[in-house]
Amino acid sequence: MNNYLKKFAGQNEKSAPIPSLKKIFFAFIGGFIAIATLGYLTKTYDNLLIMGSFGASCVLLFGFPKSPFSQPRNIIFGHFISSLIGLFFLHFIGDNYISMALALASAIALMMVTKTVHPPAGSNPLIIFLLGASWDYLIFPTLVGTVILVLIGLFYNNLDKNRNYPQYWF
Repeated sequence: MNNYLKKFAGQNEKSAPIPSLKKIFFAFIGGFIAIATLGYLTKTYDNLLIMGSFGASCVLLFGFPKSPFSQPRNIIFGHFISSLIGLFFLHFIGDNYISMALALASAIALMMVTKTVHPPAGSNPLIIFLLGASWDYLIFPTLVGTVILVLIGLFYNNLDKNRNYPQYWF
């Protein structure tokens, strides 16, 4: 038990350094452009293209574009798989906390098996349960919204001569 509790103290690793102001500003502008674009398109076309987990996706996409979690396949398929699982459990298993927990756990496992882990997508089953979302949520905002996010990330991240996005597609 004592060894177990000692693990709580950490490994004495140093925390990550603060990024340069240029990187911080670049991420700030990228996140602003992405969410403003999705918000504008949602309002203009009266079709939901934004969801709460997209904010966290922007942190990865613009703050850490080299991360495996930030790559297009992970963003698009991670969100899609998690939303699909959330919708399946909500509509076929039931609207209760056990079903919601199973949906989340299943989404984590399926993202891991398919190598499409995108941590922000882990919140999609919870969002879907809280909203009582219908099946069209899989297309709007999940699929269409993530494709737009990736397209913005593709064009924006490559404006910086020191960035190359994506690291891989598949």
